[in-house]
Amino acid sequence: MYEFTLQAVTRLFDEGCRLVVLACNTASAKALRTIQQIDLPKIDSQRRVLGVIRPTVEAIGNISQSRHIGVVGTPGTIDSESYPIEIRKIYPDIVVNGEACPMWVPLVENREYDKPGADYFIRQHIDNLLSKDDQIDTLVLGCTHYPLLREKIRKFLPGQIRLLPQGEYVAASLRDYLRRHPEMDEKCSKNATTRFYTTESEDKFKEMAAIFLKEEVEAKRVLLESMSTNASTCRR
Repeated sequence: MYEFTLQAVTRLFDEGCRLVVLACNTASAKALRTIQQIDLPKIDSQRRVLGVIRPTVEAIGNISQSRHIGVVGTPGTIDSESYPIEIRKIYPDIVVNGEACPMWVPLVENREYDKPGADYFIRQHIDNLLSKDDQIDTLVLGCTHYPLLREKIRKFLPGQIRLLPQGEYVAASLRDYLRRHPEMDEKCSKNATTRFYTTESEDKFKEMAAIFLKEEVEAKRVLLESMSTNASTCRR
């Protein structure tokens, strides 16, 4: 994951991007810190790479009343312990329990996320998580795929538990970052175009992108040394 993510970041830098956001919890958990601390000073100390875990964590303190948080994510994200580690840094009083949900991403990518067959896998992991801590009042959707499962998750979640998808908090954090770093904001072009690059086939990427973006997109396939399914977007 680290090597592949680094190659993707480098490719985006080559395309002219000054600021890259790892819009993936697993990549943020397993690659971000090393890229920031080891690789970035060697590549270009004036460029920046940000993740999605820290902005999500920063929002939690003002949301949870019970101070008990649940996190659902991929096995890589949960096994990394990134959420408990980051939450303890800012909110040491918060109790965190995680649940790895290996089938949830395939449900989305195979367009089964709103079908009756998804119910079993959603309920299984919600029940597992709540059995670990019945005081959870906030559930972090720790994967960018999971908002598409929101209605199914809510179906099996007690009404008092608040769902926390990441998108709005990551976007707000990025706006705040650019406000606090006008020198970086000035380097980012405005009102330009969006280009999509993928290591998947173009057709497969277009099919998946339409699910999330609700529109047709064009993508260009690129090859990286560590081939595994992933997609990267460059905004210039």
